[in-house]
Amino acid sequence: MSERPGDRSLELFDPARMMVSSEGELLDPLSDPRWAEFVGRQADASVFHSVAWLEALRRTYGYKPFVVTTCDGELANGLVACHIRSRITGNRIVSVPFADHCEPLGEDPGTTRRLLARLAEIQASSACKYLEVRPRSYRPEMKSSFRETARYHHHTLDIRRKLEDIAAAFHPSCVLRKIRRAEREKLSWEAGSSERIVSAFYAMQVLTRRRHKIPPQPMAWFRNLADCFGERLNIWLAHQDGRPVAGILTLAHGKTLVYKYACSDARLHNLGGSVFLFWKVIQEAHAAGVEQIDMGRSDMDQPSLVEFKEHWGARGSVLTYWRLPKTACQVSVIPGRRLAGWCIKHSPAWLLRSAGSVVYRHCG
Repeated sequence: MSERPGDRSLELFDPARMMVSSEGELLDPLSDPRWAEFVGRQADASVFHSVAWLEALRRTYGYKPFVVTTCDGELANGLVACHIRSRITGNRIVSVPFADHCEPLGEDPGTTRRLLARLAEIQASSACKYLEVRPRSYRPEMKSSFRETARYHHHTLDIRRKLEDIAAAFHPSCVLRKIRRAEREKLSWEAGSSERIVSAFYAMQVLTRRRHKIPPQPMAWFRNLADCFGERLNIWLAHQDGRPVAGILTLAHGKTLVYKYACSDARLHNLGGSVFLFWKVIQEAHAAGVEQIDMGRSDMDQPSLVEFKEHWGARGSVLTYWRLPKTACQVSVIPGRRLAGWCIKHSPAWLLRSAGSVVYRHCG
């Protein structure tokens, strides 16, 4: 898979050349085999810690990943992050871009404090305006300099039970009735990561993002994910008479399947394609020995998305993101946002794709 031309951010920010403190070292997770081995044996690790996710970020957006650790031999802890360089949104360090969550992997709270302190040193010395961490459960101490900057709903679906017990928790009208409707309509499905499937998924993704009044991610992002994850990535498509109705992209990590992206053709929503397809994902994941499906994060002001996840019997929790230094939270209402939304909704697909290719590398 071809890569983007060299990004100047890689030249201007090189963790390997930065001062190593007495607390440990910095390592490159893309070239140091210790990181992949360490992530593979950590119960708290997720797909967002994986080399595949970090490599897809590097290829698509030019982000340089690095890991802070207190170890100089076999790894027992580590905190992974990326440097984002942008004249539009500013230089910053994020753990990690476009991830729903990314837990510091440490032996104990004291070790995690040292990792965060080391990351803060790097943030200060590299002239980044802030660093942001996105843990799933870790909370910095009250006396620390980190400040809560965002909250999200997060849902997981336990599928260790028998399939009939899982289905018994589904909402009778919002899930079960739609599954029956899709079966009456004789919808078919397929899964894979071929160029044909990726292209069909992306075409619906552009339509879906337009409905939500935001640009689509670049096509290169999905191609790079498919190439980096290999068989651990699946794109699931539902069809009626050969026409794509809905799509879901999943990423596998250990006993967890991550429901990362979804899209659909709004003109065919009455067929129940999205619900039908997710039921197929659950069935196939259950047969493969998956124990839980990570259904990702939802904004606090997205009640319909939260309801959709809870209609499947998913368990909810709260994700909290933390930022250093204690800068004010970003304003949620951006001037001109309504006009931008109108433009996106009425723009041709080619223009939306072009916008997404430019915008997302500044957003991480």
